[in-house]
Order: sequence, then C-alpha cells, then structure tokens
Amino acid sequence: MNRKKVSIMGAGKVGSTTAQLLSYMDICDVVLWNRTADYAKGVALDIKESSPIQGFDSGISGTGSFSDIKGSDVVVLTAGAPRKEGMSREDLLNVNAEVVKSICTQIKKYAPDSKLIVLTNPLDSMVYLAKRITGFPKERIVGMAGILDSARFRSFIAEELRVSVRSIHAMVLGGHGDFMVPLPRHANVNGVPVESLVEGSVLKKIIERTRAGGGEIIKLEKESSAFYAPASSLATMVEAIVKDKREVLPCAAYLNGEYGIKGIFIGVPVILGSNGVERIIELELTKYEKKQLDQSAQKVKELANEVENVLLKK
Repeated sequence: MNRKKVSIMGAGKVGSTTAQLLSYMDICDVVLWNRTADYAKGVALDIKESSPIQGFDSGISGTGSFSDIKGSDVVVLTAGAPRKEGMSREDLLNVNAEVVKSICTQIKKYAPDSKLIVLTNPLDSMVYLAKRITGFPKERIVGMAGILDSARFRSFIAEELRVSVRSIHAMVLGGHGDFMVPLPRHANVNGVPVESLVEGSVLKKIIERTRAGGGEIIKLEKESSAFYAPASSLATMVEAIVKDKREVLPCAAYLNGEYGIKGIFIGVPVILGSNGVERIIELELTKYEKKQLDQSAQKVKELANEVENVLLKK
C-alpha cells in the first residue's frame, strides 16, 4: 500500500508516544530515528508487535541512520533536552540549539521536500532556527505549541464547568510558555460564551494555570516533562497534513505582516493541509488582546535574536 512516510527525529517520551499514536491511527508508515539506533529499533519493534492487538497494518521501523528518512512526506523534530524543574524555556535555548542545527542539516539533505513540524523547546526559537538551517519555505515548516496550550485551556474550562471537553472551543495565541495569550472572549461551550458561565476571577486563574501548564507537570513529575498531550498534538498535526484535512489549528507559523508581526514564528490559527500551512487566519482582536500579542511577539523576537547570535558563533 502506498502510504505517506513520516519520520520522527528523537525516540524520547514524546517521539516514542507520537510514533505509537500514529501507528494506532494507521494513517502512515513511521520511521523513528534516534542517535542510539538500538533504542529506536526496540521501541519500533515493541509498537509493531502490538499491531495484531490494535489492528493496524502501517509499517514502523527504528533507525540511527539519517539516510532512512529519505522520501519523508513529513518530518517531526522532537529531539532535544527536556525542560527540568526551575529551568526556563530560555535556559534551554543554547542547550538545544546545537541539537536542532545538527539534525536539521540532515533533514535538509535527506528529506528536502518534506513538511517539518518542530516540537523541541524553546519552541518559538527552535522552529525559527530550523527554518534558518533548512531554508524551507515558510509554508513547509511549523511549530507545535498552540494545539497543546489550547488543549490545556479547554481541559481546565471543562473541569470547572463539569462538561465534556468536546463541548469546549477555545484558542491560545502567541509564544509558547509564560507569554502565551489565551483568548477567553473567543472561548465558548457549543456556542455559549465561556465568560457568561465562569466568573471572571475563576477564569483568570484558569488562564494563569494554562500559562503554567508545562511547569505544573514538571513540578509534579520532578524528572520528566509533559509528553502524552504534546504527542497527541503532534499526531493531530501529522494527520491534518497526510490526510489533507485543511483543519483549522493553532500552530507556530512564520508571520510576514499578519497581525502586524513580521519575521518570527508565533502561535496563530492556521489551515493545515497537504502543503503544510495553507493559510494564516487573522482574528479580530481587541486593543487589549492585540497588546498582549504584541508583548508576546516581542519576547519571541528576543529569543530569535539569540538564535542569530548562536548562528554567528559558527
């Protein structure tokens, strides 16, 4: 069967879980790359042996060779050091920049026509670095952040209202991390505005919890960061691309004047399809919301400048 090929760079918790989810979805063949080849091969074999139970026929293989990603339709970059307790996303930049540079050089060589999804933190700066290294057009490179942040926002609202998460529609814009921009005005419960159902003080606490969502998990787990929800978010993005769903999803996209922002990747709603970012959707924002987004963009620009400094050192 002529299935799409998806390569996942990094067999850590996020990468391995993403490989498992995509295999269970039975929508593509998966190549799981890791610097330790045997580990990737072991994870892939374990997932493959679940195929008779889960009922999927798509292929999955593990490798330590970059050449095995050749011909990939989609490449997902998850490799990099995880964020630890007390560590800001900015602290991760210099640590993970070398990892991203090294792997993206190989992606450019072996999968030059692929769509690239970046997860490595700090997300907004690492997806910017990936674009600088690969030279991919802006439509073919995108960062995973908004889906995860929006999912956290939605789950906390559902928990407060004690309703199904499927009834909650909400979106988060801006940079990933402490300067994300949840939009309560756009949140609703099957059309009913959330602001009419949740007291302002409670909604404010939900917004703050959303911003600190990743840190909350790190604090609880101590030695690990989130991976189930990030992997689910990645699988959603991959599915939108390989199935050409043209689904509207909040992702870190490269802006070229949209929202009055230029030259950086930042979380906005996009139409995601077979060509990658098919279109960026511009929401009408209030002055306060626009101010928050501009402040978030400024933080992201500062990190992008740090990336340029990293590139100048080499």
